[in-house]
Amino acid sequence: QPQGSEEARAFVSAFLKRSMPRKNDEAIQDILARKAVVLEHYSQKKKKPKRRKPKGFTAKQRREMRLFEIEPEQQRYSIFLPLHELWKQYIRDLCHGLKPDTQPHMLQGKLLKADLHGAIVTVTKSKCPSYVGITGIILQEFKHVFKIITKEDKLKVVPKLNNVFSLEIDGFISYIYGSKFQLRASERSAKKFKLKGSIDL
Repeated sequence: QPQGSEEARAFVSAFLKRSMPRKNDEAIQDILARKAVVLEHYSQKKKKPKRRKPKGFTAKQRREMRLFEIEPEQQRYSIFLPLHELWKQYIRDLCHGLKPDTQPHMLQGKLLKADLHGAIVTVTKSKCPSYVGITGIILQEFKHVFKIITKEDKLKVVPKLNNVFSLEIDGFISYIYGSKFQLRASERSAKKFKLKGSIDL
């Protein structure tokens, strides 16, 4: 049987008292008069577990583990020639094909941000004459140095500071001023380089 209005009001009042124990009768009647009922719900906030970031090796640990050292038996120019071929294809894809009408400044801009592992470079100018003429494949690039393997199977560590490197691919020759290039490969990809007419060593 359908309930009368008084019974319905009594039921609602009793229900609200149970649902909102913190409110008195006057407050409940006020809520009913406004015909807007918001039931109180006190839920316990769940604490989110803190995510722990995986810790990598420190620079000291990497040195102790010799992670970046190339074993003497692996220091052979012929081993890394396939890496150079892969690098050339990577640059061609990056520049959408190196055509005779390719703008040099466009190529230069791409090379400044490109990964140079596998590139063949030559030291063309240096404040230290002993570095001039060193040619080889870049095996490792760090913030301040290049590690280069020469055709004589010698691993050379060449600082970027005070050195100018030339890089040739498909007839295009580009120059890298090491003093302005002292960044890690991952940092170079996001850096904006300014083209200047002349740069000192």
